[in-house]
Amino acid sequence: MYRIAIELADVDRSAYATLDLRVARHPSESERRMLARVLAYALEHEEGIDFGRGIGATEDPAVWVKDLRGDVRAWIEVGQPSIDRLHKASKRGARVVVYAYADPAPLLAELAKSPIHRQEALEIRVIPPALLEALEASLTRNEAWTLTVSEGRLYLTRGAETLEATIALA
Repeated sequence: MYRIAIELADVDRSAYATLDLRVARHPSESERRMLARVLAYALEHEEGIDFGRGIGATEDPAVWVKDLRGDVRAWIEVGQPSIDRLHKASKRGARVVVYAYADPAPLLAELAKSPIHRQEALEIRVIPPALLEALEASLTRNEAWTLTVSEGRLYLTRGAETLEATIALA
């Protein structure tokens, strides 16, 4: 179990929050994937956001946003989800976002061969591997971050270290 406290200031979306996350990492999940899930959660933060039930719950995304009735408004995947999974998510009518933390070329090639429902609305964002490597290198069970997003740039401060990156659209 990891405790990650995040002071979020997403100037681009006018989203400001203090997040106190308790994040479980499944034994089969890498620290890198877990960190990508946390970043996706923070970057997509809005009312109704929550983590899925975990890797074992194959019907859930990594992160989702639900309205007060329980309807899914945003389906957020992390990594390289299957085309079938993305097709199914897009048919639910929700916004579908993928946060890739490795080269998205295989996923893009699959999408070119096997289009999905509402493919034009699919958002694929790439978390730079260098950002995740730096976070992973000194990861502790109790993290405190200040995460600022301004003009498309991400600034993540923890302790005396400030990391800077752009989460690019693929």
